[in-house]
Amino acid sequence: SHSPLCPPGIKCGGVLSAPSGNFSSPNFPGLYPYETECMWLIVVAEGSSVLLSFSHFELEYHDACAYDYLQVYNGAARDQGNLLGTFCGHSPPPPFSSAWHVMAVVFRSDRHVAKHGFAAAYRKDACGGQLTGLSGEITSPRYPESYPNDAECRWSIGGAGGGGPLTLVFADFQMEGGQGCGFDYVALFDGPTVTAPRLGRYCGNARPPRTISSTPHLLIIFKSDFNIGGRGFKAHFYSAGECQEVFTTIRGNFSSPQYPNFYPNNLKCQWSIQLLPGYRVKVFFLDMELEGRSSLTGGCDYDHLSAFDGGTENGSLLGRWCGRESLAPVTSRSNRLLLVLHTDRNTAKRGFSISYVGVVPMNVSCTRTDFHIQIPVQSLAHLERKRIYLGTPSCAAQVVGRNFKIHTRFDTCGTESQRRNNTSVIVSTLYIDFSVGDQEDIHQYEVQCEPKRKEASVTLIAGPDPSRLSQAENLVDAQQREGEAMDAREIKSQDTSDIIFISICILAGLLMVIAVVGLVLL
Repeated sequence: SHSPLCPPGIKCGGVLSAPSGNFSSPNFPGLYPYETECMWLIVVAEGSSVLLSFSHFELEYHDACAYDYLQVYNGAARDQGNLLGTFCGHSPPPPFSSAWHVMAVVFRSDRHVAKHGFAAAYRKDACGGQLTGLSGEITSPRYPESYPNDAECRWSIGGAGGGGPLTLVFADFQMEGGQGCGFDYVALFDGPTVTAPRLGRYCGNARPPRTISSTPHLLIIFKSDFNIGGRGFKAHFYSAGECQEVFTTIRGNFSSPQYPNFYPNNLKCQWSIQLLPGYRVKVFFLDMELEGRSSLTGGCDYDHLSAFDGGTENGSLLGRWCGRESLAPVTSRSNRLLLVLHTDRNTAKRGFSISYVGVVPMNVSCTRTDFHIQIPVQSLAHLERKRIYLGTPSCAAQVVGRNFKIHTRFDTCGTESQRRNNTSVIVSTLYIDFSVGDQEDIHQYEVQCEPKRKEASVTLIAGPDPSRLSQAENLVDAQQREGEAMDAREIKSQDTSDIIFISICILAGLLMVIAVVGLVLL
Protein backbone atom coordinates (compact mmCIF):
# COMPACT_ATOMS: atom_id res chain seq x y z
CA SER A 1 0.00 0.00 0.00
CA HIS A 2 1.61 3.27 -0.85
CA SER A 3 0.75 6.52 0.90
CA PRO A 4 -0.71 9.25 -1.35
CA LEU A 5 2.05 11.56 -0.05
CA CYS A 6 4.84 9.34 -1.37
CA PRO A 7 6.50 10.03 -4.70
CA PRO A 8 5.09 7.67 -7.39
CA GLY A 9 6.57 4.18 -7.37
CA ILE A 10 7.74 4.32 -3.74
CA LYS A 11 6.10 1.88 -1.35
CA CYS A 12 5.74 3.39 2.03
CA GLY A 13 3.60 3.11 5.16
CA GLY A 14 0.54 0.95 5.69
CA VAL A 15 -1.25 -1.10 8.34
CA LEU A 16 0.79 -3.80 10.14
CA SER A 17 -1.47 -6.32 11.86
CA ALA A 18 0.69 -9.47 12.22
CA PRO A 19 1.78 -10.35 15.82
CA SER A 20 5.31 -9.19 14.91
CA GLY A 21 7.05 -7.61 11.96
CA ASN A 22 9.69 -5.27 10.50
CA PHE A 23 9.53 -2.06 8.49
CA SER A 24 12.02 0.54 7.29
CA SER A 25 12.32 3.86 5.49
CA PRO A 26 11.93 3.73 1.65
CA ASN A 27 15.08 2.42 -0.16
CA PHE A 28 16.70 1.30 3.12
CA PRO A 29 19.67 0.68 3.46
CA GLY A 30 20.10 3.12 0.54
CA LEU A 31 19.34 6.84 0.86
CA TYR A 32 15.68 7.72 1.44
CA PRO A 33 13.95 9.92 -1.21
CA TYR A 34 13.26 13.64 -0.75
CA GLU A 35 9.83 15.08 0.11
CA THR A 36 8.41 11.83 1.41
CA GLU A 37 5.85 11.22 4.13
CA CYS A 38 4.95 7.71 5.34
CA MET A 39 2.76 6.46 8.16
CA TRP A 40 2.75 2.93 9.60
CA LEU A 41 -0.16 1.95 11.84
CA ILE A 42 0.61 -1.10 14.00
CA VAL A 43 -2.57 -2.84 15.22
CA VAL A 44 -2.40 -6.03 17.31
CA ALA A 45 -5.09 -7.94 19.23
CA GLU A 46 -7.18 -5.91 21.71
CA GLY A 47 -5.76 -6.29 25.23
CA SER A 48 -2.19 -6.67 23.94
CA SER A 49 0.54 -4.04 23.84
CA VAL A 50 3.18 -3.29 21.18
CA LEU A 51 6.96 -3.21 21.77
CA LEU A 52 8.76 -1.16 19.10
CA SER A 53 12.57 -1.09 18.70
CA PHE A 54 15.02 0.39 16.17
CA SER A 55 18.11 -1.46 14.88
CA HIS A 56 19.36 1.32 12.52
CA PHE A 57 18.69 5.05 12.64
CA GLU A 58 20.24 7.87 10.59
CA LEU A 59 18.24 10.98 9.60
CA GLU A 60 19.29 14.54 8.76
CA TYR A 61 20.05 16.33 12.05
CA HIS A 62 18.39 19.53 13.31
CA ASP A 63 18.21 20.55 16.96
CA ALA A 64 14.40 20.73 16.83
CA CYS A 65 14.07 17.95 14.19
CA ALA A 66 12.39 20.45 11.84
CA TYR A 67 13.76 19.00 8.54
CA ASP A 68 13.59 15.19 8.39
CA TYR A 69 12.05 13.39 11.36
CA LEU A 70 10.42 10.26 12.73
CA GLN A 71 7.51 10.46 15.21
CA VAL A 72 6.22 7.67 17.43
CA TYR A 73 2.62 7.81 18.69
CA ASN A 74 1.06 5.79 21.51
CA GLY A 75 -2.16 5.09 19.57
CA ALA A 76 -3.41 6.71 16.37
CA ALA A 77 -1.16 9.36 14.83
CA ARG A 78 -1.63 13.11 14.62
CA ASP A 79 -2.96 13.37 18.18
CA GLN A 80 -0.56 15.54 20.19
CA GLY A 81 -1.64 13.86 23.42
CA ASN A 82 -0.36 10.51 22.07
CA LEU A 83 3.06 11.70 20.85
CA LEU A 84 5.83 9.72 22.55
CA GLY A 85 8.62 11.58 20.79
CA THR A 86 10.10 13.18 17.64
CA PHE A 87 13.54 11.95 16.54
CA CYS A 88 16.28 12.81 14.00
CA GLY A 89 20.06 12.66 13.67
CA HIS A 90 22.09 9.56 14.55
CA SER A 91 20.91 8.47 18.02
CA PRO A 92 18.10 5.89 17.71
CA PRO A 93 14.85 6.26 19.68
CA PRO A 94 14.65 4.05 22.81
CA PRO A 95 12.46 0.91 22.65
CA PHE A 96 8.84 1.98 23.17
CA SER A 97 6.01 0.05 24.77
CA SER A 98 2.49 1.19 23.85
CA ALA A 99 -0.18 1.71 26.51
CA TRP A 100 -2.68 -0.20 24.31
CA HIS A 101 -2.90 -2.25 21.11
CA VAL A 102 -2.33 0.52 18.55
CA MET A 103 0.88 2.37 17.75
CA ALA A 104 1.72 4.73 14.86
CA VAL A 105 5.04 5.75 13.30
CA VAL A 106 5.37 8.74 10.93
CA PHE A 107 8.46 9.40 8.78
CA ARG A 108 8.96 12.64 6.87
CA SER A 109 11.78 13.99 4.69
CA ASP A 110 12.16 17.48 3.19
CA ARG A 111 13.64 18.51 -0.19
CA HIS A 112 17.33 18.60 0.91
CA VAL A 113 19.90 16.19 2.44
CA ALA A 114 19.00 12.48 2.40
CA LYS A 115 20.47 9.86 4.77
CA HIS A 116 20.15 6.08 5.10
CA GLY A 117 16.99 6.19 7.24
CA PHE A 118 15.89 3.57 9.76
CA ALA A 119 14.95 -0.06 10.32
CA ALA A 120 12.42 -0.98 13.01
CA ALA A 121 10.86 -4.13 14.45
CA TYR A 122 7.76 -4.63 16.58
CA ARG A 123 6.16 -7.51 18.44
CA LYS A 124 3.00 -7.87 20.46
CA ASP A 125 2.82 -8.71 24.15
CA ALA A 126 6.49 -8.29 24.67
CA CYS A 127 6.67 -7.12 28.20
CA GLY A 128 8.67 -4.13 29.30
CA GLY A 129 9.87 -1.18 27.23
CA GLN A 130 10.38 2.55 27.54
CA LEU A 131 7.42 4.51 28.97
CA THR A 132 7.70 8.27 28.72
CA GLY A 133 4.19 9.49 29.60
CA LEU A 134 3.36 11.66 32.59
CA SER A 135 1.23 8.78 33.73
CA GLY A 136 0.40 5.26 32.60
CA GLU A 137 -0.32 1.68 33.59
CA ILE A 138 1.81 -1.48 33.51
CA THR A 139 0.81 -5.10 34.07
CA SER A 140 2.61 -8.44 34.20
CA PRO A 141 2.37 -10.50 30.96
CA ARG A 142 -1.13 -11.98 30.34
CA TYR A 143 -2.59 -10.22 33.44
CA PRO A 144 -5.12 -11.00 34.96
CA GLU A 145 -4.45 -14.56 33.71
CA SER A 146 -1.48 -16.37 35.23
CA TYR A 147 1.87 -14.97 34.08
CA PRO A 148 4.22 -17.32 32.11
CA ASN A 149 7.24 -19.11 33.61
CA ASP A 150 10.79 -17.96 32.85
CA ALA A 151 9.69 -14.42 32.02
CA GLU A 152 11.81 -11.33 32.47
CA CYS A 153 10.48 -7.82 31.77
CA ARG A 154 12.03 -4.37 32.25
CA TRP A 155 10.05 -1.15 32.18
CA SER A 156 12.09 2.03 32.15
CA ILE A 157 9.89 5.00 33.01
CA GLY A 158 10.98 8.62 32.66
CA GLY A 159 12.34 11.22 30.31
CA ALA A 160 8.89 12.74 29.77
CA GLY A 161 10.29 16.24 29.97
CA GLY A 162 8.33 16.66 33.23
CA GLY A 163 11.54 16.18 35.19
CA GLY A 164 9.74 15.52 38.48
CA PRO A 165 9.98 12.43 40.69
CA LEU A 166 7.78 9.45 39.75
CA THR A 167 5.19 7.76 41.94
CA LEU A 168 4.29 4.07 41.46
CA VAL A 169 1.13 2.59 43.00
CA PHE A 170 0.21 -1.11 42.83
CA ALA A 171 -3.52 -1.73 42.34
CA ASP A 172 -3.21 -5.56 42.42
CA PHE A 173 -0.38 -7.95 43.35
CA GLN A 174 -0.32 -11.77 43.53
CA MET A 175 2.91 -13.71 42.91
CA GLU A 176 4.76 -16.77 44.14
CA GLY A 177 6.20 -16.00 47.58
CA GLY A 178 9.36 -17.23 49.28
CA GLN A 179 12.09 -16.19 51.68
CA GLY A 180 14.03 -13.23 50.26
CA CYS A 181 11.85 -13.24 47.11
CA GLY A 182 14.29 -15.56 45.30
CA PHE A 183 11.79 -17.22 42.92
CA ASP A 184 9.36 -14.75 41.29
CA TYR A 185 9.71 -11.05 42.11
CA VAL A 186 9.29 -7.39 41.15
CA ALA A 187 12.32 -5.15 41.82
CA LEU A 188 12.27 -1.33 41.72
CA PHE A 189 15.31 0.91 41.08
CA ASP A 190 15.66 4.67 41.66
CA GLY A 191 17.04 5.49 38.22
CA PRO A 192 17.22 4.22 34.62
CA THR A 193 19.48 1.17 35.24
CA VAL A 194 20.09 -1.64 37.77
CA THR A 195 23.15 0.24 39.05
CA ALA A 196 20.77 2.83 40.60
CA PRO A 197 19.80 2.43 44.31
CA ARG A 198 17.21 -0.32 44.81
CA LEU A 199 13.85 0.89 46.16
CA GLY A 200 12.44 -2.57 46.95
CA ARG A 201 12.02 -6.20 45.94
CA TYR A 202 8.55 -7.75 46.33
CA CYS A 203 6.76 -11.10 45.99
CA GLY A 204 3.84 -13.02 47.59
CA ASN A 205 0.34 -11.59 48.02
CA ALA A 206 1.01 -8.37 49.96
CA ARG A 207 0.62 -5.27 47.82
CA PRO A 208 3.93 -3.29 47.76
CA PRO A 209 3.79 0.19 49.32
CA ARG A 210 3.43 3.36 47.22
CA THR A 211 6.93 4.16 45.92
CA ILE A 212 8.31 7.60 45.03
CA SER A 213 11.58 7.95 43.10
CA SER A 214 14.08 10.71 43.93
CA THR A 215 14.99 11.11 40.22
CA PRO A 216 12.83 11.53 37.08
CA HIS A 217 13.56 7.85 36.23
CA LEU A 218 12.27 4.54 37.59
CA LEU A 219 13.22 1.00 36.50
CA ILE A 220 10.83 -1.90 37.18
CA ILE A 221 12.00 -5.51 36.69
CA PHE A 222 9.61 -8.49 36.76
CA LYS A 223 11.09 -12.01 36.85
CA SER A 224 9.48 -15.44 37.11
CA ASP A 225 11.22 -18.84 37.55
CA PHE A 226 10.44 -22.28 35.98
CA ASN A 227 7.31 -23.13 38.03
CA ILE A 228 4.45 -21.84 40.28
CA GLY A 229 2.93 -18.60 39.10
CA GLY A 230 0.11 -16.25 40.05
CA ARG A 231 -2.16 -13.53 38.70
CA GLY A 232 0.77 -11.10 38.62
CA PHE A 233 0.38 -7.37 39.13
CA LYS A 234 -1.21 -4.18 37.86
CA ALA A 235 0.37 -0.82 38.76
CA HIS A 236 0.03 2.77 37.63
CA PHE A 237 2.62 5.53 37.69
CA TYR A 238 2.52 9.31 37.42
CA SER A 239 4.95 12.16 37.46
CA ALA A 240 4.52 14.09 40.72
CA GLY A 241 4.33 17.86 40.53
CA GLU A 242 2.35 18.46 37.34
CA CYS A 243 -0.15 15.66 37.85
CA GLN A 244 -0.42 15.16 41.61
CA GLU A 245 -0.34 18.14 43.97
CA VAL A 246 -1.51 19.08 47.46
CA PHE A 247 -2.19 22.74 48.36
CA THR A 248 -2.49 24.09 51.89
CA THR A 249 -2.06 27.85 51.28
CA ILE A 250 -4.97 30.31 51.53
CA ARG A 251 -4.89 30.84 47.77
CA GLY A 252 -3.18 29.21 44.81
CA ASN A 253 -3.42 28.27 41.16
CA PHE A 254 -2.62 25.30 38.97
CA SER A 255 -3.24 23.96 35.48
CA SER A 256 -3.43 20.70 33.57
CA PRO A 257 -0.07 19.10 32.61
CA GLN A 258 1.76 20.98 29.81
CA TYR A 259 -0.93 23.77 29.75
CA PRO A 260 -1.47 25.77 27.51
CA ASN A 261 -0.08 23.04 25.20
CA PHE A 262 -2.11 19.86 24.77
CA TYR A 263 -2.31 17.58 27.82
CA PRO A 264 -1.18 13.94 27.42
CA ASN A 265 -3.67 11.11 26.97
CA ASN A 266 -4.14 8.27 29.52
CA LEU A 267 -3.91 10.55 32.54
CA LYS A 268 -5.45 10.49 35.96
CA CYS A 269 -4.29 13.57 37.83
CA GLN A 270 -5.37 14.81 41.26
CA TRP A 271 -5.13 18.21 42.93
CA SER A 272 -6.07 18.26 46.60
CA ILE A 273 -6.76 21.52 48.43
CA GLN A 274 -6.64 21.14 52.23
CA LEU A 275 -7.29 24.20 54.37
CA LEU A 276 -7.75 24.77 58.11
CA PRO A 277 -10.99 23.49 59.70
CA GLY A 278 -13.85 25.96 59.24
CA TYR A 279 -12.62 27.23 55.88
CA ARG A 280 -14.36 26.44 52.61
CA VAL A 281 -12.66 26.37 49.19
CA LYS A 282 -13.85 28.56 46.30
CA VAL A 283 -12.54 27.52 42.87
CA PHE A 284 -12.41 29.88 39.86
CA PHE A 285 -12.14 28.44 36.31
CA LEU A 286 -9.93 30.85 34.38
CA ASP A 287 -9.77 28.79 31.17
CA MET A 288 -11.02 25.36 30.14
CA GLU A 289 -10.92 23.33 26.95
CA LEU A 290 -11.22 19.53 27.21
CA GLU A 291 -12.45 16.93 24.73
CA GLY A 292 -16.20 17.50 24.19
CA ARG A 293 -19.27 15.55 25.28
CA SER A 294 -20.20 12.15 23.85
CA SER A 295 -22.59 12.50 20.92
CA LEU A 296 -24.29 9.25 22.03
CA THR A 297 -24.98 10.00 25.69
CA GLY A 298 -24.50 13.78 25.88
CA GLY A 299 -22.31 13.14 28.94
CA CYS A 300 -18.64 13.86 29.72
CA ASP A 301 -17.64 10.26 28.94
CA TYR A 302 -14.19 10.90 27.43
CA ASP A 303 -11.89 13.48 29.06
CA HIS A 304 -13.35 15.20 32.11
CA LEU A 305 -12.57 17.22 35.21
CA SER A 306 -14.46 16.39 38.41
CA ALA A 307 -14.63 18.20 41.76
CA PHE A 308 -15.36 16.32 44.99
CA ASP A 309 -16.23 17.76 48.40
CA GLY A 310 -13.76 16.46 50.98
CA GLY A 311 -10.38 14.89 50.34
CA THR A 312 -11.40 11.77 48.37
CA GLU A 313 -13.39 10.61 45.35
CA ASN A 314 -15.93 9.12 47.80
CA GLY A 315 -16.97 12.69 48.71
CA SER A 316 -20.06 14.22 47.15
CA LEU A 317 -19.59 15.27 43.50
CA LEU A 318 -19.68 19.08 43.13
CA GLY A 319 -19.43 18.97 39.34
CA ARG A 320 -18.10 17.13 36.30
CA TRP A 321 -17.08 19.12 33.22
CA CYS A 322 -15.71 18.69 29.70
CA GLY A 323 -15.56 20.52 26.37
CA ARG A 324 -15.20 24.29 26.20
CA GLU A 325 -17.25 25.84 28.95
CA SER A 326 -16.94 29.04 30.89
CA LEU A 327 -17.87 27.91 34.36
CA ALA A 328 -19.20 29.74 37.38
CA PRO A 329 -17.03 29.41 40.53
CA VAL A 330 -17.62 26.35 42.73
CA THR A 331 -17.46 26.39 46.54
CA SER A 332 -16.89 23.35 48.74
CA ARG A 333 -19.00 22.63 51.81
CA SER A 334 -15.96 21.49 53.83
CA ASN A 335 -12.32 22.59 54.22
CA ARG A 336 -11.12 20.06 51.62
CA LEU A 337 -11.73 19.84 47.90
CA LEU A 338 -10.37 17.32 45.39
CA LEU A 339 -10.12 17.94 41.62
CA VAL A 340 -9.52 14.94 39.35
CA LEU A 341 -8.66 15.05 35.64
CA HIS A 342 -9.25 11.88 33.59
CA THR A 343 -8.08 11.73 29.97
CA ASP A 344 -8.71 8.77 27.66
CA ARG A 345 -6.63 7.32 24.81
CA ASN A 346 -7.12 10.00 22.18
CA THR A 347 -8.14 13.59 21.34
CA ALA A 348 -6.19 15.85 23.65
CA LYS A 349 -6.95 19.58 24.04
CA ARG A 350 -5.46 22.67 25.71
CA GLY A 351 -6.64 21.74 29.21
CA PHE A 352 -7.48 24.12 32.03
CA SER A 353 -6.17 26.83 34.32
CA ILE A 354 -7.72 27.17 37.77
CA SER A 355 -7.23 29.31 40.85
CA TYR A 356 -8.76 28.94 44.26
CA VAL A 357 -9.13 30.96 47.44
CA GLY A 358 -9.97 29.86 50.97
CA VAL A 359 -13.25 31.33 52.26
CA VAL A 360 -12.56 32.50 55.82
CA PRO A 361 -15.03 31.15 58.42
CA MET A 362 -17.01 34.06 59.88
CA ASN A 363 -20.26 34.81 61.60
CA VAL A 364 -22.04 37.95 60.37
CA SER A 365 -25.23 39.27 61.94
CA CYS A 366 -26.98 42.63 62.10
CA THR A 367 -29.61 44.63 63.97
CA ARG A 368 -31.56 47.59 62.60
CA THR A 369 -28.55 49.84 63.24
CA ASP A 370 -25.37 47.73 63.60
CA PHE A 371 -23.14 45.08 61.99
CA HIS A 372 -21.63 42.29 64.14
CA ILE A 373 -18.75 40.30 62.56
CA GLN A 374 -16.91 37.52 64.34
CA ILE A 375 -13.95 35.42 63.03
CA PRO A 376 -12.15 32.70 65.07
CA VAL A 377 -8.59 33.88 65.84
CA GLN A 378 -7.20 30.40 65.02
CA SER A 379 -8.44 30.77 61.41
CA LEU A 380 -6.23 33.86 60.96
CA ALA A 381 -3.63 32.92 63.59
CA HIS A 382 -0.70 34.82 62.07
CA LEU A 383 -2.57 38.08 61.31
CA GLU A 384 -2.53 41.22 63.45
CA ARG A 385 -6.00 42.56 64.22
CA LYS A 386 -5.42 45.76 62.19
CA ARG A 387 -5.20 43.62 59.02
CA ILE A 388 -8.92 42.82 59.37
CA TYR A 389 -11.11 45.85 58.86
CA LEU A 390 -14.53 46.93 57.59
CA GLY A 391 -14.61 49.66 54.95
CA THR A 392 -11.57 51.62 56.15
CA PRO A 393 -8.42 50.70 58.15
CA SER A 394 -9.73 52.84 61.05
CA CYS A 395 -12.50 50.22 61.57
CA ALA A 396 -10.16 47.37 62.49
CA ALA A 397 -11.17 44.26 64.41
CA GLN A 398 -10.70 43.89 68.19
CA VAL A 399 -9.59 40.65 69.83
CA VAL A 400 -12.28 39.46 72.26
CA GLY A 401 -11.55 36.05 73.78
CA ARG A 402 -10.88 33.64 70.93
CA ASN A 403 -12.42 35.84 68.23
CA PHE A 404 -11.67 38.86 66.10
CA LYS A 405 -14.75 41.08 66.45
CA ILE A 406 -16.02 44.09 64.55
CA HIS A 407 -19.09 45.80 66.00
CA THR A 408 -20.02 48.95 64.14
CA ARG A 409 -22.95 51.25 63.43
CA PHE A 410 -24.30 51.57 59.86
CA ASP A 411 -23.34 55.26 59.61
CA THR A 412 -19.60 54.47 59.91
CA CYS A 413 -16.95 52.27 58.28
CA GLY A 414 -17.75 52.97 54.63
CA THR A 415 -21.21 51.45 54.77
CA GLU A 416 -23.71 52.61 52.19
CA SER A 417 -27.40 52.16 51.59
CA GLN A 418 -28.50 50.51 48.34
CA ARG A 419 -31.69 49.18 46.78
CA ARG A 420 -31.55 45.53 45.65
CA ASN A 421 -34.61 43.64 44.43
CA ASN A 422 -36.79 46.57 45.62
CA THR A 423 -35.44 46.20 49.15
CA SER A 424 -33.19 48.67 50.92
CA VAL A 425 -29.98 47.03 52.17
CA ILE A 426 -26.87 48.25 53.95
CA VAL A 427 -23.63 47.17 52.26
CA SER A 428 -19.95 47.36 53.25
CA THR A 429 -16.67 45.61 52.35
CA LEU A 430 -14.66 43.54 54.81
CA TYR A 431 -10.93 43.46 54.02
CA ILE A 432 -8.57 40.72 55.24
CA ASP A 433 -4.96 41.54 54.39
CA PHE A 434 -2.81 38.40 53.90
CA SER A 435 0.01 40.34 52.18
CA VAL A 436 3.57 39.20 52.85
CA GLY A 437 6.46 41.55 52.02
CA ASP A 438 5.89 43.02 48.54
CA GLN A 439 3.33 40.32 47.65
CA GLU A 440 -0.01 42.15 48.00
CA ASP A 441 -2.84 39.76 48.82
CA ILE A 442 -5.99 41.43 50.17
CA HIS A 443 -9.21 39.38 50.23
CA GLN A 444 -12.52 41.24 50.06
CA TYR A 445 -15.90 40.14 51.32
CA GLU A 446 -19.14 41.99 50.71
CA VAL A 447 -21.13 42.20 53.94
CA GLN A 448 -24.84 42.93 53.51
CA CYS A 449 -27.69 43.57 55.94
CA GLU A 450 -31.44 43.92 55.44
CA PRO A 451 -32.27 46.03 58.53
CA LYS A 452 -36.06 45.45 58.40
CA ARG A 453 -35.63 41.69 58.70
CA LYS A 454 -32.30 41.88 60.61
CA GLU A 455 -30.84 39.43 58.06
CA ALA A 456 -27.12 39.50 57.19
CA SER A 457 -25.08 37.74 54.48
CA VAL A 458 -21.45 37.67 53.38
CA THR A 459 -19.91 36.92 49.93
CA LEU A 460 -16.29 36.61 48.82
CA ILE A 461 -15.95 39.18 46.03
CA ALA A 462 -12.29 39.59 45.04
CA GLY A 463 -11.51 36.39 43.19
CA PRO A 464 -7.87 35.44 42.82
CA ASP A 465 -7.70 35.98 39.06
CA PRO A 466 -4.95 38.49 38.20
CA SER A 467 -6.36 39.07 34.70
CA ARG A 468 -9.82 39.66 36.12
CA LEU A 469 -8.35 41.96 38.77
CA SER A 470 -6.49 43.90 36.07
CA GLN A 471 -9.78 44.14 34.13
CA ALA A 472 -11.34 45.56 37.28
CA GLU A 473 -8.46 48.03 37.57
CA ASN A 474 -9.02 48.97 33.90
CA LEU A 475 -12.67 49.61 34.73
CA VAL A 476 -11.62 51.81 37.64
CA ASP A 477 -9.17 53.65 35.37
CA ALA A 478 -11.90 54.11 32.76
CA GLN A 479 -14.29 55.39 35.41
CA GLN A 480 -11.60 57.77 36.69
CA ARG A 481 -10.92 58.94 33.14
CA GLU A 482 -14.66 59.41 32.63
CA GLY A 483 -14.79 61.27 35.93
CA GLU A 484 -11.91 63.49 34.85
CA ALA A 485 -13.69 64.11 31.53
CA MET A 486 -16.84 65.01 33.51
CA ASP A 487 -14.80 67.42 35.63
CA ALA A 488 -13.30 68.86 32.44
CA ARG A 489 -16.80 69.23 30.89
CA GLU A 490 -17.99 70.87 34.09
CA ILE A 491 -14.96 73.18 34.06
CA LYS A 492 -15.61 73.99 30.39
CA SER A 493 -19.29 74.73 30.97
CA GLN A 494 -18.21 76.78 34.00
CA ASP A 495 -15.86 78.80 31.76
CA THR A 496 -18.57 79.53 29.18
CA SER A 497 -21.12 80.50 31.85
CA ASP A 498 -18.54 82.82 33.42
CA ILE A 499 -17.94 84.50 30.04
CA ILE A 500 -21.72 84.97 29.47
CA PHE A 501 -22.11 86.33 33.02
CA ILE A 502 -19.27 88.82 32.57
CA SER A 503 -20.64 89.85 29.13
CA ILE A 504 -24.09 90.51 30.64
CA CYS A 505 -22.50 92.57 33.43
CA ILE A 506 -20.54 94.68 30.91
CA LEU A 507 -23.67 95.18 28.77
CA ALA A 508 -25.71 96.20 31.81
CA GLY A 509 -22.92 98.62 32.81
CA LEU A 510 -22.92 100.16 29.34
CA LEU A 511 -26.72 100.53 29.34
CA MET A 512 -26.55 102.27 32.77
CA VAL A 513 -23.86 104.68 31.54
CA ILE A 514 -26.00 105.48 28.45
CA ALA A 515 -29.07 106.02 30.66
CA VAL A 516 -27.15 108.34 33.06
CA VAL A 517 -25.67 110.33 30.16
CA GLY A 518 -29.14 110.59 28.61
CA LEU A 519 -30.62 111.92 31.88
CA VAL A 520 -27.80 114.48 32.22
CA LEU A 521 -28.29 115.71 28.64
CA LEU A 522 -32.04 116.05 29.15
